[in-house]
Amino acid sequence: MESNPVLLESKSSPINLLNEMQQLRLLGHLCDVTVSVEYQGVRAEFPAHKAVLAATSKFFKEVFLNEKPVDGPRSNVFLNEVQVADFASFLEFVYTARVEVEEDRVQRMLEIAEKLKCLDLSETCFQLKKQMLESVLLELQNFSESQNSEEESAARPSTVPMAEDEREPLDSSVTAPGRGASPEGPAAKSKEK
Repeated sequence: MESNPVLLESKSSPINLLNEMQQLRLLGHLCDVTVSVEYQGVRAEFPAHKAVLAATSKFFKEVFLNEKPVDGPRSNVFLNEVQVADFASFLEFVYTARVEVEEDRVQRMLEIAEKLKCLDLSETCFQLKKQMLESVLLELQNFSESQNSEEESAARPSTVPMAEDEREPLDSSVTAPGRGASPEGPAAKSKEK
């Protein structure tokens, strides 16, 4: 009697696997590669696992698949023009699928993702930059709308304007023609005297 196959699937296994790999990396256990990074004289070394780097970065996959066997269990990779903080964040992302960085570093993280051909990080940075841009555009739109409404309310008079006949002249010493004064004005009257 045959039984039907059933699917055994763990939702927590991928997360647990990443967490365990991160702990192994942080403790330096089973690490088989050291990545050295240098930027403007600042240098640091990061122990890591080839399998994790190759699985998350096409750059590292190409490097490891094309390397010749070396003496000893550990190989070294040197990355020039990569900031230490950025590579540390990159490693945290590939080992945990998340990393917290300052907003002004998102562009640099996108650049390192592209340099190391890490599609997941590249997509994550791109989506975050898109959200940040949309947020800025929304703020600008709200600001523009508030400015327009302020200008419209300032342009609308708050009282009913008086008819032109009810307005008083700016200079009361000069009487406008047509209101009982001669066109010559006061100066003409003094000449007549």
